Amino acid sequence: MVDFPSRVRGCVLGGAVGDALGAPVEFWGAKRIEERVGVAGVRDFLPVSFGDTSGVGLITDDTQMTLFTLEGIIRAINRQDRGVGFTVGVLQHAYLRWLDTQQLREPSGERDGWLQGQRWLYSRRAPGNTCLAALQATDTEQFGDAARNDSKGCGGVMRSAPLGLLTGYSVGDDHFAYRMASDAAGFTHGHPTGQSASGAMALLINRIVRDEPLTRAVTSTLEYLAAVGPDAAETSRALTQAVDLAGRGEPSGQQLALLGEGWIAEEALAMSVYCALAYPGREQMLDALALAVTHGGDSDSTGAICGNILGALHGQQAVPAQLQIQLEGRGTILELCDDFVMAATQPEAFTSYDEHNETWRSRYPGW
Repeated sequence: MVDFPSRVRGCVLGGAVGDALGAPVEFWGAKRIEERVGVAGVRDFLPVSFGDTSGVGLITDDTQMTLFTLEGIIRAINRQDRGVGFTVGVLQHAYLRWLDTQQLREPSGERDGWLQGQRWLYSRRAPGNTCLAALQATDTEQFGDAARNDSKGCGGVMRSAPLGLLTGYSVGDDHFAYRMASDAAGFTHGHPTGQSASGAMALLINRIVRDEPLTRAVTSTLEYLAAVGPDAAETSRALTQAVDLAGRGEPSGQQLALLGEGWIAEEALAMSVYCALAYPGREQMLDALALAVTHGGDSDSTGAICGNILGALHGQQAVPAQLQIQLEGRGTILELCDDFVMAATQPEAFTSYDEHNETWRSRYPGW
């Protein structure tokens, strides 16, 4: 059995590795990718440039926003000593801190907490216009308002995995995971499908971390979506198609293309689930990631989501070691994961205002 800390690290690191694998080949098309790396697909980091930053193993906005989601959850847990419960609006504050990393070159000194002080995050990594516009329009004095757009882009689902990891926490049931992830996606994406796909992603991670086999976790997620009703219909159809395709013959890029290109939420989730189901074994994670990023669409997002799923399933040891060691920001990612594990499994240790918690509360203020 994989323990909870390993699942958390695996989920976040796996997502970051998939993100960094897919980033250089986004928009390339399957033919161009094959000409560059061969028929086996992208199995190692390729060089990529973002503005004045170049290298291999560089993450994109997908991982950046996932990290701020994780940090926001910790801060929401700390907030509960005020008797207000887990407040998902705290995540909107986290996304405003992420917005700073896309608009500023270094920390401004106007925000608080530990993560926003990590200078390596201050790099614009092809952020989605929907996320930028929605957060720029946010009244920073009123957290929790939904975005006023009709977007169902994948910018919500690609950052939702951490909300599924809260299964180790006392309120981490099915309804909590789905509802919180849907609400958090709604801060930037106003379409019901953009929200339902994000909720489904968190619910799938939740079921996996509760030791359900992958196939059963997908099935139980579909059962939940059926009960949600019309708002989840597009997500349910896309996931059902992914399951059907995974049961037909050898995995292939041609089958993957039948599910879409990954730019919109339900397609990105379905494509990622297909790749995970196609290569579900612990030793097959690189095969799954290669399939997930070797296409002409939103390769970094499908790679990230697939990596989240299989990393949560198998733990950190399944994430290819040769890619982990080259991954940008690995130290920050692991430190944040370990802090999350402490907060999620020992919340009572961090909800009192005593001198021992002063450093923790400075690191993760409760708002």
